[in-house]
Amino acid sequence: MGRRRTVGPEDARSWLLVNGARTELFDVAHESRADQVVLDIEDAVDPARKPDARAGVVEWLSRPDRSAWVRINDHATPYWADDVSALAGLPGLLGVVLAKTEAAEHVTETFDRLGGATPVLALVESALGIEEAVRIAQARGAFRLAFGSGDYRRDTGTSADELAMSYPRSRLVVASRIGGLPGPIDGPTVNSSHPILREQTAVTVSLGLTGKLCLDMEQAPVINEVISPAPSDVAWARDFLADFEARGQVIRDGSDLPRLGRARKIERLAGIFGVQPA
Repeated sequence: MGRRRTVGPEDARSWLLVNGARTELFDVAHESRADQVVLDIEDAVDPARKPDARAGVVEWLSRPDRSAWVRINDHATPYWADDVSALAGLPGLLGVVLAKTEAAEHVTETFDRLGGATPVLALVESALGIEEAVRIAQARGAFRLAFGSGDYRRDTGTSADELAMSYPRSRLVVASRIGGLPGPIDGPTVNSSHPILREQTAVTVSLGLTGKLCLDMEQAPVINEVISPAPSDVAWARDFLADFEARGQVIRDGSDLPRLGRARKIERLAGIFGVQPA
């Protein structure tokens, strides 16, 4: 299994969730193709095992050259305070994924309890969370938004149909833009079929989300490929930028500005993800 490419969390495409009670999986996940790894001590762990799982995560993150994000329990639970207390200041903690975020204060209080420097990725999983998405995105300490699609469906009775799920996804995209955050992270694909994963990730991209949670290490390469700029897009971007430089960086009309922004973004991401032009 190849060592995962180093992609910063602001651009990360694949976010691999790993059961926080399965410490034997941590090293394997760390070496996977996922852009970012999230050790999950929330939904993945039985309440009776949460203290042990938390302790195992803390021990692993305290080792040299070990780093990951941690999905912590939501603000309303008695586990939240213990989670942030145990994780604060750990050298390997890249950030926390805050489960069931429903208010800006949940983000800010988590951020402050962690020392005011650890990024908080707000996982929005309910109707109230979607309604409050703009304020959550603007909260101090908010780093990025993510969509807890399964819990959202359970909360609202919404089906998994693409049309039914387009509204909450689009709300997160708009909120992220207003809050000045990177694009949001979509919920996971539960089906193990790679064609279905590819199709669903294409929908993710079409709606403006720029990352996706994944439940299996084998899903990461597919997600990374689909969310990365296509080689044909990279070729277009480089041709456009070369032409822009050749004409002295002259803006010819109003459509040049958005094209220039898109071309620069594609060129930047192609360099990060290692995508070559067609």
